Amino acid sequence: MAELLIVDNDQMARKEICTIVNESKYNFLSVYESSTVQRGLLLLKQSQPSALIIDLSLPDMDGFQFGRTALQLYPTLPIIIVTQLKMFGLVQKAMNAGFASFLLKPLSKNELLETFDRVLAPEISSQVHYGINNVSGEFITDLKNPIESAIQYIQLNYGEPLTLKSISNKVYLSPSYFSRLFKEETGMTFVEYVTFVRVQKAKGMLRLSSLPIEVIANNTGFANSSYFATAFKKLVGKTPTEYREQFHWDSGITVTI
Repeated sequence: MAELLIVDNDQMARKEICTIVNESKYNFLSVYESSTVQRGLLLLKQSQPSALIIDLSLPDMDGFQFGRTALQLYPTLPIIIVTQLKMFGLVQKAMNAGFASFLLKPLSKNELLETFDRVLAPEISSQVHYGINNVSGEFITDLKNPIESAIQYIQLNYGEPLTLKSISNKVYLSPSYFSRLFKEETGMTFVEYVTFVRVQKAKGMLRLSSLPIEVIANNTGFANSSYFATAFKKLVGKTPTEYREQFHWDSGITVTI
């Protein structure tokens, strides 16, 4: 799910951002708010948001310090600094720290939305056009971007049976043309890409859970654990069991890396 985290002790400023988001094409974003770094850090770890907005003047930590901490956790996270302090040196400091944008309060609606257009990850921006319809629950295809739509559908439904014919039907292309276009745009065949996505999802389950291999295989869409093990080793270079053992002590306590 696409999420936006706002860490600002100014309640009116947070409300203003929420209003701008809700009245824009980014209204699909789930917005989380915090007035302190302590709670903001907890929300950051729980949600891994698509973007983080930080005010520089926070009660329990300097905004720059919090931003650097966030980037240590998620190096590609877009961080947007907002402040009332009109100092060019702060802009330079924000850019040097690797933050995505620096905006002055009171926020301009157009500037904030233009910043979202620039910094949000492509797969998040694409949800403006297609994804799951919140009303009907049906998948919406962007006819101008059929392969992106197909990729989005695969990412959402990797645990279900996925065939080239069924997905090509979803995006209204013939199977042969879809297959050729998919390979041209992704560099992988349809089957290779689906397997890649499923293995990536399985890696997360192996690291973070104690679910049996057979259950993980089933949950990620593999027909059986034998095929899962073969596909996993081909892509990762280790069997699922060997991969899991890297992240566990003998006592069974997971090591966070």
